[in-house]
Amino acid sequence: MPKKEHGSFPEEEKVEQGEVAQAEAEGVEEVESLKKALAEEKDKADKYLANWQRAQADFVNYKRRIEQERAEVVSYANSALILSLLPVVDDLERALASVPDEFAESTWVEGMRHIYRKLQGVLESQGVSVIEAEGKDFDPNFHEAVMMVEGEEGKVIGETQKGYKLRNRVIRPSIVMVGKGSEPPSNNEHK
Repeated sequence: MPKKEHGSFPEEEKVEQGEVAQAEAEGVEEVESLKKALAEEKDKADKYLANWQRAQADFVNYKRRIEQERAEVVSYANSALILSLLPVVDDLERALASVPDEFAESTWVEGMRHIYRKLQGVLESQGVSVIEAEGKDFDPNFHEAVMMVEGEEGKVIGETQKGYKLRNRVIRPSIVMVGKGSEPPSNNEHK
């Protein structure tokens, strides 16, 4: 059989072209398949990133909330001790208010006043403050009414026990008397 030097038979070219076309078609299909797989993986990665970012934000919020709760626990940890000291403050106030005039200038009464001022200073340094009541509008968040008396309606007329706040939280409400308004004249007086 004679050898062909530089050419090929037309049938061989058709076979080679068919194989090339088939390989190109398979390559295009494979590229499309890879593009589709890549897009799916990008979607998954985006979802994972969004979930991770949410989890990170949740963790930051959790950490902030725990720190805030810890700070509140520390700042209000002394409230039980402070509540147990308030009756002592009340007793000192009553004792100092009832000192007879002849003893008012004595050194031991001055010593008691000094102790009272120091105790008030310690309480104030811990964030304790007195709730102002007398002459104010009655507020059930700060006041506990025990009696209605003659006086301007809705106003605190008198205070039977001081109330206290620890920072912004009421630890003991003021016990107060509230005005009920003045009595209207009875019908018998005008006859």
